[in-house]
Amino acid sequence: MAASVASLDEDMSRYQPPLTLTTRILALIAEISEQIGQLSAVDDRRQTPQLRRGNRIRTIQASLAIENNTLSIEQVTAVLAGQRVLGLPREIQEVRNAFAAYEAMPDWQPSSRADLLQAHKLMHGLIDDFGQFRQAGVGIYRGEQLVHMAPPPSRVAHLIDDLLAWLGGTDWHPLIISCVFHYEFGFIHPFADGNGRMGRLWQTLILSQWRPVLAYLPVEAVIREQQDAYYAALSAADQLAESTPFVEFMLQALSLALKEATQSEPVTDQVTDQVARLLLSLRGMGPMKVSELMEEVGLAHKATFRANYLKPALVAGLIEMTDPDSPKSPAQRYRLTELGKQAAVRSRSA
Repeated sequence: MAASVASLDEDMSRYQPPLTLTTRILALIAEISEQIGQLSAVDDRRQTPQLRRGNRIRTIQASLAIENNTLSIEQVTAVLAGQRVLGLPREIQEVRNAFAAYEAMPDWQPSSRADLLQAHKLMHGLIDDFGQFRQAGVGIYRGEQLVHMAPPPSRVAHLIDDLLAWLGGTDWHPLIISCVFHYEFGFIHPFADGNGRMGRLWQTLILSQWRPVLAYLPVEAVIREQQDAYYAALSAADQLAESTPFVEFMLQALSLALKEATQSEPVTDQVTDQVARLLLSLRGMGPMKVSELMEEVGLAHKATFRANYLKPALVAGLIEMTDPDSPKSPAQRYRLTELGKQAAVRSRSA
């Protein structure tokens, strides 16, 4: 069963994004609403400053990786900690700009053109016409294949104004609104660069104003893991001339990100059980190699150790690399930060 909602608010705006409301969309909205309720019930306990910062770093790294930024979680963490990182200057600047954008996000209104342009201005140092709509035509390629020809630059301002007017006046469900906006924004492709990042940022802004707990949900990490499906959903929506396939994909990604968030198990006010064990292993010790840390916590599988112990501690700023310029160096060691030392004391007394 499906119903067209393209004309639900015809009196509110001249522009209505085409969408078919499917049973899958309705089921996902119900599922996500329940998950948000579960997450909100424990949010005060889970969403410590360290966890929020860790989720923000995961969001930034994944969103930039989708656009071919090669910096790892460890390198992004080091950049934001003010450490020197061996990497392309452009990629390092992208990290700094993205963090500034997400930090400024609470001050913006989703339907404001001025705020949209102000957000794009935070791409300074990367392109010449930051904070301005593009002045040239643009095609989107996957490899050598043209997959989307964006509207001509003469229409960009008008199309964005129509989209923002719809955003400010529609009474559709916020989950649908955020996904539709994400797709339509990408279709218009209003900037010379940074459209994907801006679309994902603005979807987070829309969702965070509906439910603040979603401001730190790293849905971009799910998109990064399913990048081919992300682009396939965009292409399917282009072919149908409506956002329905993309809305379904994004709602599924939101649901997966929420599932991960609600299933994490904090043992103290600050860290998970696994990270607490890692911090206690480093407490009172000098810098240690991965192999030494794995022995301390009793693990033999390196991938599990990195995913559940090392990476969460790094992104939370609880440990740091002795050589952030060479994250994969065989001589790499890890040590507690001042924040990590405090968390280790709390973990010991918990």
